[in-house]
Amino acid sequence: MAYYVYITTNPARTVLYIGVTNNLRQRLAQHFQNRGIPETFAGKYFCYNLIYAEQYADIDAAIAREKELKGWTRTKKEALITSTNPTREFLIA
Repeated sequence: MAYYVYITTNPARTVLYIGVTNNLRQRLAQHFQNRGIPETFAGKYFCYNLIYAEQYADIDAAIAREKELKGWTRTKKEALITSTNPTREFLIA
């Protein structure tokens, strides 16, 4: 099974959300369906546009990477995104 650590952003590309999932398409659809719902971070800030993803075979490795990325500064996260998606285009899962 594949696991994904992913970063989404809002339409204005001003907010970042980091998550982990084993079904990227389904998770992105959930984020889109939750847009505008203040009870979730991604919903509150409309973070449903995928701009970065990494794939892992092991859930523990994926969770560890998610935690690592969440601890990074905004500048470091932006550099990571730019390394594979320099124009910050919205990616299709």
